[in-house]
Amino acid sequence: MNQTATYLQSSETLESIEIGTLVHHIVADAIKAEASDIHIEPWGTSLCVRIRLNGVLSELIHLPLDLMEKIAGRFKVMANLVTYQTGLPQEGHAPADPDLGGVELRISVFPTVRGEKIVVRIFDPGNRSFDVHSLGFEEATLTTLLQLLSRPSGLILLTGPTGSGKTTAIYASLYHLVQKHGSTISIATVEDPVEFNLPMISQAQVKPSQNFTYPVALRSLMRQDPQVIMVGEIRDAETAAIAVQAGLTGHLVISTIHSGIAAGVFARLINMEIEPFLLASSIAGVLGLRLVRMNCPHCTQPYQPESSSLAALPPEVIETAQFSRGTGCSECLQTGYAGRITVTELMVVNEVVRDAILKKMPTRTLQEVVIAQGMQTLWQNGLHRVIQGQTTLEEMLRVLAIDQL
Repeated sequence: MNQTATYLQSSETLESIEIGTLVHHIVADAIKAEASDIHIEPWGTSLCVRIRLNGVLSELIHLPLDLMEKIAGRFKVMANLVTYQTGLPQEGHAPADPDLGGVELRISVFPTVRGEKIVVRIFDPGNRSFDVHSLGFEEATLTTLLQLLSRPSGLILLTGPTGSGKTTAIYASLYHLVQKHGSTISIATVEDPVEFNLPMISQAQVKPSQNFTYPVALRSLMRQDPQVIMVGEIRDAETAAIAVQAGLTGHLVISTIHSGIAAGVFARLINMEIEPFLLASSIAGVLGLRLVRMNCPHCTQPYQPESSSLAALPPEVIETAQFSRGTGCSECLQTGYAGRITVTELMVVNEVVRDAILKKMPTRTLQEVVIAQGMQTLWQNGLHRVIQGQTTLEEMLRVLAIDQL
């Protein structure tokens, strides 16, 4: 039983519940489970508290709806928000609390028709490694990524959905450059928001309300004599144009952009009216990322996937693969999974790929070109992890949508 449930059982009435203590127990339970987020939202008859474990939401406890306003108020106080404002979204940051192990909380409050929904993002500096060798990348991907990072200029893009490990991978890349070059390299970032403070790196946070946007920050940053620039995300044509130009003028630029697969990045940027010849000249590589849950080492057993899942595999793979999955135990909170591992695809832009970009080839055709150049796709690398018994076929199909296979 978790601390929150134990505390509620020890409270005789709703009036005897101390809201500060209750919220403390909710956050402490989430931290103990190594959750990345807490979701607190009013459902039909209860206030549901869920935590995101290894990328998947799991119910923690259901609280009486009568506690909703008090809990929302407590989180607002923690994040220094306007407590009496209930009709508009609010966002804030709760500083590290020694009683909670020094974790930082990013708190978002959103009004719904049933009441306010609270989402708390947990940042645990002690549980976050920025060692590029500990990211779990495939060996070939890691070797090629380090080669790209050693280049003096060019644009390296990371792509993947929210929560796929892009920020961690970028921070690890920057940390690698600091370890390699020490004080001889100038690195600057523009982020929204700054999630972790990195040593020997100038980090800036955009503030759209004060007109401190990505384009404004990047233009100013170019006069700061940086060698490496990290842009949190390329969201618009103006930011894209400046990032591409920086990559062409002697800077190593690292950024993220949303696209289903690595090859799809070029169509996205061309739609932003960036000329193909600029993309072909500036982009050094595109890293596609996904995070999949790993089988729990304490309860993993051989199993046979359902026929509907096996239909996605070639017959020769089915005949030789040894499939494994966790059955659920106390160590993995009955989920069958423990921790996550990265699945990647790294597209390197060489002469052949440059020619394909210049011809504005469709994404699928460009994908075929880079595969012919030796790129292992997300699906190929993911299937390799399934065959090795690191995760289940169902988990791989969940994370990698069928239309991307």
